[in-house]
Amino acid sequence: MSLRGDVCVVTGACGFLGHRLVRLLLEDEEMAEIRLLDKHVQPEFLSALQDCRGDTKLTVFEGDLRDGDLVSKACRGASLVFHIASLIDVKNSVEYSELYGVNVTGTQLLLEACIQENVASFIYTSTIEVMGPNPRGEPIINGSEDTAYESSLKFAYSRTKKEAEHRALQANGEVLQNGGRLATCALRPMYIYGEGCRFLLGHMSDGMRNGNVLFRMSLREARVNPVYVGNVAVAHLQAARSLKDPQKRNAVGGNFYFISDDTPHVSYFDFNHVMMEPLGFSIQEKLPMPLHLLYVVSFFLEILSLMLRPLVRVTPPLNRHLLTMLNTPFSFSYQRAKRDLGYKPRHSWEESRKRTIEWLTAELPKQRQQIRAK
Repeated sequence: MSLRGDVCVVTGACGFLGHRLVRLLLEDEEMAEIRLLDKHVQPEFLSALQDCRGDTKLTVFEGDLRDGDLVSKACRGASLVFHIASLIDVKNSVEYSELYGVNVTGTQLLLEACIQENVASFIYTSTIEVMGPNPRGEPIINGSEDTAYESSLKFAYSRTKKEAEHRALQANGEVLQNGGRLATCALRPMYIYGEGCRFLLGHMSDGMRNGNVLFRMSLREARVNPVYVGNVAVAHLQAARSLKDPQKRNAVGGNFYFISDDTPHVSYFDFNHVMMEPLGFSIQEKLPMPLHLLYVVSFFLEILSLMLRPLVRVTPPLNRHLLTMLNTPFSFSYQRAKRDLGYKPRHSWEESRKRTIEWLTAELPKQRQQIRAK
């Protein structure tokens, strides 16, 4: 099912995944219009899309997701929304009200705008963190959408993403102003890597400051399955095609799907090494101290930050939730997405790794220069 002639809205269009999806839509589909909804849209971003733009109209909507009028204008006359934008916070450094406002309230406003403006399809970009791992660090290996797991989410980012996903899926089947019905689904990608991944850049900078030795905060056996950004974009395209297809729409609507690919299962920090070893980086053999002691240190850092909170907000470099996430085997299969959405990875592991390493190689001198400047 083609999206030819459709008008779609992409929130977070200038971000890591949003940029990749917009380019894919321009290359693979002859859409009438793509509306770029983001806080800031630089002219350089639009210029970079000229080589694949074709006859598709690109319209910019700059502003905040919590601006109901802006969201309504962006959705007016559209048939499809890709809701990618969110605040990502793995260190508990963002106020809860800010996270909730963007991740939950922003999603709710978008859903309400879809109903009022007769948008037929809504795809929510969720995250593996709505599943866990839970505070007990209970592992999942090659899990599926049917895997039973007690999440017990305590981290603010995970909770807000979970609530936003729930609202998106609950809106499936809502009656539109024109009498039609809204179809929604959610995609839960694993840790996304590739060109533009700020987490990889951060780890590379830390490694440079440590004499080109990457830090280790993950046990080797805590294997996860990262996913390449280009394949996550393909999954979004396939989800949109499925929601438009009358034969698939009811089966897909209201469901969530794990999105992974054929990237080898490896711990988070060993993955950093896989990507940066060709650039001359090594990695620490062991954690800086036994894992149980790291939990104790993290606990006291959290207590200290809470004591200082009335005076100043201090974000500890490590917290127990992040430590659990980094040291829990947690991997999921994409077979349900393959069956229902027709998703299959377009980019092989070899290609994904090659592209990511080439990008990191190009970024290396810039990172060195920034470190010297500090």
